[in-house]
Amino acid sequence: MTTTYPQTPPPAPLADGRANNIVNARTWSAACHASALLGVFVHFPGHLIPPLVVWLAKRDESPEIDAHGKEAVNFQLSMLIYNIIAGVFCLVLIGFLMLPVLWVLNAALSIIAAIKASDGELYRYPLTIRFLQ
Repeated sequence: MTTTYPQTPPPAPLADGRANNIVNARTWSAACHASALLGVFVHFPGHLIPPLVVWLAKRDESPEIDAHGKEAVNFQLSMLIYNIIAGVFCLVLIGFLMLPVLWVLNAALSIIAAIKASDGELYRYPLTIRFLQ
């Protein structure tokens, strides 16, 4: 005995490209934040360069992508400064405790920001120095 389930109708074609543009903007906005996670594999340039490249390549397509890209780049620049300071503090041993905390904080906040961006919300990172306005 086989059971058949009703087929779901295919999605209606878009009358205009607005819905598709919103999805595209959200995807690139999330990519601005999530690309910083490449720093787990390539530590120094990996956190800063990918969000910067995504932002520079896509910032003219949408004000949403521009805002998310600036936020991601500002946060990664701030984290770079904090990592340099923690590196200096390694000379007095407290930096060895600060560095892992900064790395976990960077990864966790980048994931949270990517999720918020995919939902269409602008996530404002804490502890961020606003270099780009």
